[in-house]
Amino acid sequence: MAQKTILITGCSSGIGYAAAVGLRAAGWRVFAACRRVEDCERLREEGFDSPLIDYEDTDTITSGLAEVLAATGGTLDALFNNGAYGVPGAVEDLPTDALRAIFEANFFGWHALTRQVIPVMRAQGHGRIVQCSSVLGFVTMPWRGAYNATKFALEGLTDTMRIEMRDTPIHVILIEPGPVTSRIRANSIPHFERWIDWEASPRIAQYRDKLRKRLYEDTGPDPFELPPQAVVKKLQHALEAPRPRPRYFVTTPTYIMATLRRILPTRALDWVLSRG
Repeated sequence: MAQKTILITGCSSGIGYAAAVGLRAAGWRVFAACRRVEDCERLREEGFDSPLIDYEDTDTITSGLAEVLAATGGTLDALFNNGAYGVPGAVEDLPTDALRAIFEANFFGWHALTRQVIPVMRAQGHGRIVQCSSVLGFVTMPWRGAYNATKFALEGLTDTMRIEMRDTPIHVILIEPGPVTSRIRANSIPHFERWIDWEASPRIAQYRDKLRKRLYEDTGPDPFELPPQAVVKKLQHALEAPRPRPRYFVTTPTYIMATLRRILPTRALDWVLSRG
């Protein structure tokens, strides 16, 4: 049998890097994409194929996928869309241009790459598209409005695509992690500093006493936090099971929140979520 191939985005660290390492160990040929040249070079030194793909740059989406297809003879068994950032801050303090920017990276770029991959999978007669969403794709938490919005949009688009693709040999799957060890908090700091004028906010005390401490102070892992390999385990099942599930939960909080969303009235769920 030919070696199965997968394109994974956002592989510089965290879930993407763990997925690249884990799937290569499981026998996959992994194309571990990053959005920065220096990260691609580092992964190539580790023996990976590493195309440059930046979700905010349509040209790199096209050229990066072309590089993958040139290496595989025009086929691709799976795509794992991964890699996103947050803009911490209250919605009332979030400039609309900040929303436009984060949607480009967390949503529009994913859609652009997926649309280019679908014809390849149609032509070869099989394929799997796995989207790395979040528990924040079906419940919200305060101070994360921009990230929440992109993940809710991703869930809606992916659910629609899964239904539309029922008459094709392409499986469309969501993975919904809760707290997983990564650099997303540290990586969100430049976006917070660029977009949020917290000192001019009516919530200045909340920023000073709570949000900024969470951003800038290392308080250790969150409760129930798991290593990114926990996501890789679910990803491998999604890729290799004869009948993959439509969605995979990762971490205890994701299971808890899914249950609470189902059984609690909205006001009660709002109270629970406001505590976090």
